[in-house]
Amino acid sequence: MKPWLNLNHPEQQYYYNTAVSDSPREPPSSLSLSSLDENEYTVLSNHPLYPNYNVRIKKSRFCDETVNGFTGYIDIEARHLFFYFFESRNDPDKDEVIFWTNGGPGCSSSLGLFFELGPCRIPDETGPKFHPESWNSNANIFFIDQPVGVGFSYAEFGETVSTSEEAAVDIAAFVSIFFDHFSQFEGRGFHMAGESYGGRYIPLFASAVYDNNARRVDAGLSPINLKSAMIGNGMTDSFKMIPSYYDMACTPASVKPFVDISSCVQMKQIADRCDKWMKKACVDHFDHIDCAAAYNFCQLSYAGPFYATGKNPYDISKPCEGGLSSSLCYPETSHVLNYLNNATNRQMMGVDSTPAIPKNMTSCTPFVSTDFALTGDILHPTTHYVSALLDRGIRVLIYVGAYDWICNHVGNERWVLGMEWSGKEEFGSVEKREWVFDGERAGVTRSAKGLTFATIDGAGHMVPHDKPKQALAMVQRWLANEDL
Repeated sequence: MKPWLNLNHPEQQYYYNTAVSDSPREPPSSLSLSSLDENEYTVLSNHPLYPNYNVRIKKSRFCDETVNGFTGYIDIEARHLFFYFFESRNDPDKDEVIFWTNGGPGCSSSLGLFFELGPCRIPDETGPKFHPESWNSNANIFFIDQPVGVGFSYAEFGETVSTSEEAAVDIAAFVSIFFDHFSQFEGRGFHMAGESYGGRYIPLFASAVYDNNARRVDAGLSPINLKSAMIGNGMTDSFKMIPSYYDMACTPASVKPFVDISSCVQMKQIADRCDKWMKKACVDHFDHIDCAAAYNFCQLSYAGPFYATGKNPYDISKPCEGGLSSSLCYPETSHVLNYLNNATNRQMMGVDSTPAIPKNMTSCTPFVSTDFALTGDILHPTTHYVSALLDRGIRVLIYVGAYDWICNHVGNERWVLGMEWSGKEEFGSVEKREWVFDGERAGVTRSAKGLTFATIDGAGHMVPHDKPKQALAMVQRWLANEDL
């Protein structure tokens, strides 16, 4: 494949084909996904708001033969973000659009695609298999590797993104470019979803898309129809999450207590100190050095006894198998990595051939996580962004697998109930109730004024993997604006 070209002609939009010619060609005013080629990238460039951004996209048939699938890159000069896109199995011309990102920070959304909620899973070495409970059953869906350095995303000269705020700028640009060039999606409902560190990403990403609508209107463009944010087992407020590690390990919040009594007593004794220290250093008046010291001390004090048990931090109902760093305690993720590291598969998906993308990629990229840690990104809760979205009429779904420890239901419910917003009193006054799937309890939920909190019984950190039928039912009801 020839290198793609970066042509800047502010007076005219060009679409050009990287494998055909170095000369730009004028297109119609918009493109249809059905017109894209399977062997060559089409480049969308010179957006009026984002002249330094391009999007490359092609058809890619590797996952679900019943729908059209696409892969591509968001090119921000020398930075390149890889994405997957699948049309809805139901009615792609009318169904709404979901954006999905995994967390980390530094974990590839190929986990979401091939291991959780995508149109295919890779359960063994024979490759992708049709997944009947995919979230594209009733929606068009994106999966994106972000920020640069994650999955097939890369930077040519070692550039990095090390805060969620920086990442949000690129995501808002991509959303604008995609919706403007593929006018068939204009006005469609748009839902931004993610899990784990997505608890920090998604509130910022959705806020960036919402705020960007003012610029779009000023430029004569129609606003993005942002309808909701969905956060699964999110790390939205780490200062509420850390104390909840005691509840999950030392009380029957989900399973019987499993950490030794002595360690539980020690956790209990530092609880007041940690609450006061994190509040003073991180919340009342942010001091990076003092806040980082408080966070690190308290996180280690609460988490150390848990990891000594050998349990899976993503599912406390089972032990960690295969190692946390190598397989996230799920050895079957190796099948996904083996598929993605195959050179033929990469070429078919249009992955750039560059030394910047490791020949043996991993599910999560350590240096990205380290970069985010050095900037103290996790020390900034995103609850204010959630409340601002709700107060502007954007619905928010917080769902949590009951067996997760690391981003558990206790900590998530604490920040949800404590969040300051116009519906706080009404939401807090609603009694939790069971929600039901196929005649059986699926979890508990409460909802008011656009905010819904829900747990999923028997699921861990990756709800769509553990309870695919219940997860799909939950999402379908959410998209239809129905109660769980």
